[in-house]
Amino acid sequence: MQEDGAMSVERRIEVLAKSALFQNLPTIVLTELAARGSERKLQRGQILFSANEPADGMYVVLSGSVRAFRENMDGREQTIHVERRRHAGGSNRLRSRTVPLLHHGGRRLRDAFPGKRRCAPFMLKHPEMALTALAMMAKKLRTVATLAEQLALKDVSQRLATLLIEEAQRSVPKLQDGVSFSLPLSHTQLAARLGSVREVVTRSLQKLVQQEVLAIHGHRIVILDLEALRTMTENHHQS
Repeated sequence: MQEDGAMSVERRIEVLAKSALFQNLPTIVLTELAARGSERKLQRGQILFSANEPADGMYVVLSGSVRAFRENMDGREQTIHVERRRHAGGSNRLRSRTVPLLHHGGRRLRDAFPGKRRCAPFMLKHPEMALTALAMMAKKLRTVATLAEQLALKDVSQRLATLLIEEAQRSVPKLQDGVSFSLPLSHTQLAARLGSVREVVTRSLQKLVQQEVLAIHGHRIVILDLEALRTMTENHHQS
């Protein structure tokens, strides 16, 4: 069932064709998938699903983004990963306590939802998609392993430098001194990504500004010394 303002089937096909999971499927198959899926719209901060819930299908992000995180008894969060448009996330294997939605610019998340009963027969009919899904899950496992390594072996300054370089590479093809990029995350959201708290992240950013490694203009970050920032990803920075 589609809501008012839902994407047309043609637009769904276009988005699915750009996703990592479905990009190798022929148009006739994408048309079938787009027609059978239902579309949902969720507000910023709304829970999509929680860990240990029975899997009820597959979600494909059409717009906006979704964040998976763990939360301890004190309410401190650790972001596991963020799903954005052009990626597909299965709802059965995310190991997070809750999964709220994070949308840059206050946008709503829109997702296509093929139900569980349709997913299994579809993958049996198109085994190339199942192989792609396995490759994607292996990549996510490597991402989680990297996150565990960073939390165990790197301090907050190192993790922050790594995150800043990764976010810059999303929008700037070639990094060099003087490039700028948008980082539409609050210090609290950055802390959740880094496994820290807001105050520590704020101090770390201020130190980078004082050392003339970065310049910060609202949500706009300017890299002043790329070599120094890269060095910080590997070495403990001395006060």
